[in-house]
Amino acid sequence: MTSRLSVDDLLLAEAVARHGSVGAAARELLVAQPSASRRLSALERRLGTPLFDRDTTGARPTPAGRELARLAAGLLADLDALPDQVLAAVAAPSLSVGTIQALSPMVLTAVELELPEVTILPEVDHGPNLVRQVHEGTLDAAIVTVAEQMAVPRGLQRTPLGESPRVVVLPDGVAPLAAGSRPFAGRTVVYSLIDLAGETTHRRLSALGAVPRRGPTTEATLRIARELGCPALVPELTARWYAAPGDRVVPSPVPGAVRVTLVTRTPRPAALTDALPRITARVLGDAGPEGAAQRSR
Repeated sequence: MTSRLSVDDLLLAEAVARHGSVGAAARELLVAQPSASRRLSALERRLGTPLFDRDTTGARPTPAGRELARLAAGLLADLDALPDQVLAAVAAPSLSVGTIQALSPMVLTAVELELPEVTILPEVDHGPNLVRQVHEGTLDAAIVTVAEQMAVPRGLQRTPLGESPRVVVLPDGVAPLAAGSRPFAGRTVVYSLIDLAGETTHRRLSALGAVPRRGPTTEATLRIARELGCPALVPELTARWYAAPGDRVVPSPVPGAVRVTLVTRTPRPAALTDALPRITARVLGDAGPEGAAQRSR
């Protein structure tokens, strides 16, 4: 295994490739030519491959040398930009916000629109991972659906934002639910609940006559239901966001709701506190993408 390359290694390889000469590169880097030649030879030994074909006319990069020079140029440019980026981060307020995949369109749209003067650093992951990152200090806030179903580390603040009831989505052309104690009557039902209630819901769907099928994500669940021509069980907020023309949304025979919670350290970031009512309204309210289907009750 080769050792890590240094910035000096990158500077030397990039300069030799650009000038086509070890001597010219040495002059640019303010080192003696013999020293530059020794360093270049040592770098080639460490990598286990020639980087340049050298003779009295100059130094021509091998394929490995060209690739190293190309990568080195990009890395060095990033290093040059680093001080300005650090200063820009100091000058402009930023907020790192995490959420789960199913909520990411609603949550990240809401925080971007309601905090226009703040640079949002988004993170999408599983709920428990996001809570851990808030506890470790690598995230300022997480908007999740499992905070009420798990042990939250001490020192974190949980702020309930609201609930979204479970609903059944009937894609265009799909028959209504049957009356009585078995409303699904042998029909496939694809479900995605975005919290930890999946196993319980699976059993309840079976008891209502369904053939339950767990969907990978809420968006995929609705797409699968449209392709199969069967009902889908999802939280209302995701049904609204991912709705398609012709979808009908009806109350779910399986009771329950998903609870959306903000998890932060104490004190909560001031910018987030001020915007929280508006963010909550966007995530849990009636706003959604254009073309949302009309709900029927």
